[in-house]
Amino acid sequence: QVQLIESGGGLVQAGGSLRLSCAASGRTFGSYPMGWFRRAPGKEREFVSAINWSGSSTYYADSVKGRFTISRDNAKNMVYLQMNSLKPEDTAVYSCAAYAGATITQVKYWGQGTQVTVSS
Repeated sequence: QVQLIESGGGLVQAGGSLRLSCAASGRTFGSYPMGWFRRAPGKEREFVSAINWSGSSTYYADSVKGRFTISRDNAKNMVYLQMNSLKPEDTAVYSCAAYAGATITQVKYWGQGTQVTVSS
């Protein structure tokens, strides 16, 4: 069983920054890709960003490209999402995700999420 615990959410004004953290436990963290998803009120969950096992490859949704940066520290079993130039439309519950295998395809484990609210 894998546990993912997010932290770092909160209320921020438009243009501000937040850094989300995800602490992982329960399996060999450094062997699997990790990702971030979000769900805005009344909308379906959407992909935000992903990172491969080594951190050498990163992927972003077009809506956050250039503003968000994903990173990981395998020694600490941590994944981060640095969010800059936040917009009101970034308001959502952000969830950390652990992929099932070596490729960034199917998510197997989800965190409970952390609320990010961006005021205009």
